[in-house]
Amino acid sequence: MWKFMRCLSVFFAALLMITPASATFAGETLRLAVLKYGTVNWELDTIRHNGLDTANGFSMEIMGMAGVPASMIAFQGGEADVMVSDWIWVARQRAAGKDYVFIPYSKSVGSLMVAANSPVHELSDLMGQKIGIAGGPVDKSWLILQAYAAQSLGFDLKGQTEQVFGAPPLLFKKALQGELQGTISFWHFQARLEAEDFQELVSIADAATALGLDPDIPLLGYVVKGEFLRAHPGVIAGFVAASRTAKDRLASNDAEWDRLRPLMKTENDAAFEALKAGFRAGIPSTEPVDRAAAAQFLALMAELGGEPLVGKASSLPDGVFYAPGN
Repeated sequence: MWKFMRCLSVFFAALLMITPASATFAGETLRLAVLKYGTVNWELDTIRHNGLDTANGFSMEIMGMAGVPASMIAFQGGEADVMVSDWIWVARQRAAGKDYVFIPYSKSVGSLMVAANSPVHELSDLMGQKIGIAGGPVDKSWLILQAYAAQSLGFDLKGQTEQVFGAPPLLFKKALQGELQGTISFWHFQARLEAEDFQELVSIADAATALGLDPDIPLLGYVVKGEFLRAHPGVIAGFVAASRTAKDRLASNDAEWDRLRPLMKTENDAAFEALKAGFRAGIPSTEPVDRAAAAQFLALMAELGGEPLVGKASSLPDGVFYAPGN
């Protein structure tokens, strides 16, 4: 009998040694609805791989979405606690009475890209040419470029070019096939074009600066409902801390990027390096978002995009940006 009890003790001791720490984790689960192909997955994977979620008192359930509409449905329907969007959308929702809060993730914006051997050397050279635009007619980068072209060159970019709207992967292929003379897409597709011998014609950040806007305002971020934030302040504070630690690792540790490379699905070394550099350049400051600068940005978007873009948010609503304790 004593041999049986001894064997049983050894068995349970061994079981405790091989049981993962996550099995005894008692923190709350945060459900995130994110695009399957989005760059945010690189940060979330860094959080999970390094245990930054459990170290900060929560665990993540990552819900891969096929598109932005699916993310919105999951978030607004209560199936997800967090989604990714831009703060202009959050301002629009708050102006409509919805208590959504924005947590900065990235300040990366794209550029207007052309082939390296293109005869297009300035915006006016695009007269009568096709421009591919991701995000639709009220895409913020497209609106900024229109305003910049009008101010700097007196050129009606919209009226004197042909626009082709589509998903970033489709526009990427069309650009490579020579069907577009200019392409405005999300920054990570810009990086992939750079690796395919395309070059920047106009940076959206430079165009924004020329218009008197602050290019350091983080446009993209995590969105959470105010009621969830108030009910689970520790979970959101932990998530913000984990997100910042992951950013710090990705900003300085090349080994993290080597591990992420299969997830990034890069075509070659040039694309990998361009994506890494682009992500790092987009890491926002830890300082609070400048409300005055954000209000100025929103006012221009309201002027250029009107109600289809900003809804009733003609001025910056209170509470758009996350602050601990709000």
